[in-house]
Amino acid sequence: MIEKRPFATFGGGDHGWLITRHHFSFADYADPERMNWGRLRVWNDDEIAPGAGFPPHPHADMEIITYVTEGAVTHQDSLGNRGRTAAGDVQVMSAGTGIRHAEYNRETGPTRLFQIWIQPTRRGGAPNWGTRPFPKGERKGRFVALASGFPEDREALPIRADARVMAATVEAGGTVSYRLAPGRHAYLVPAKGSVEVNGLRLDARDGAAIRDEAEIRITALEEAEMILVDG
Repeated sequence: MIEKRPFATFGGGDHGWLITRHHFSFADYADPERMNWGRLRVWNDDEIAPGAGFPPHPHADMEIITYVTEGAVTHQDSLGNRGRTAAGDVQVMSAGTGIRHAEYNRETGPTRLFQIWIQPTRRGGAPNWGTRPFPKGERKGRFVALASGFPEDREALPIRADARVMAATVEAGGTVSYRLAPGRHAYLVPAKGSVEVNGLRLDARDGAAIRDEAEIRITALEEAEMILVDG
């Protein structure tokens, strides 16, 4: 089963400094049919204006993954961490027992990113944060784990959830596949480009909620960059 969720159907709004679209119920957008997908709870598509950002605010018991598609985001938190995550790279914040953080666009142009929240397998634990680059050349024509709760994904940033966040880049006409284990949920979004997922077309920033598909086969209709959550 693959359910296409067109970008135009998402909630959200234009707040001046922030243009946001919500794949799932979030803030003022409430849809009982889009509360979560497996362990995936939030997928926000955000555009942050230069010099703007999210001021310090708290989180607890959530794995928060940020994938930057354009520009860069600058992070600071109550643990003393500071860092900049640029386009194509990833940061992970395990909120655990509680953390306060801020995210700002210190660049001269807009920053665009996906903010992905995954429910942890266990509550509590010390909060932490990390970031690392993932060169697009290393995921050309294949999925690479960016963040994962599985020990075999040694190069991925760790999360405290029975889930993984993957990325792939595919040239026009190229194909990439992913095996989905029985009972698992997957959610796929092309960050850039149009693709076919088991024959179903998705355009950039559309979502696809997937389950009961042993293999997810994705063909790029044009050069494409994709993010997939298996949870």
